[in-house]
Amino acid sequence: MKESPIFSRTNDLLLWLLPQATKFPRSHRFGLGERVVRQALDFQEALITAGLTAGQARAERLNQADVQLALLRHWMRLCKELELLTLAQYEHISQMLVEIGRLLGGWKKKAS
Repeated sequence: MKESPIFSRTNDLLLWLLPQATKFPRSHRFGLGERVVRQALDFQEALITAGLTAGQARAERLNQADVQLALLRHWMRLCKELELLTLAQYEHISQMLVEIGRLLGGWKKKAS
């Protein structure tokens, strides 16, 4: 599997997100915090699996990754609304997610 920018950007996202989720208040850390982290890890797993497959299986995994990314965006918006993230943190993660979304869209277009 050739290393694509989407893999390094996703890794950067996880490296930023994991410490942030551990800073959530206890009332949210073990619910929403774990869910956000699990969603990001599921997204990364779908990307890795897509990179290791070909043909229709790859297209299906990329569609699955797209759904995972949309869910992660939703969870991050909820974190902001609950004031678990500052506005600057939310802007930062949003920019990361937009860039990853563009990379994923390009990969999906190439794979179809």
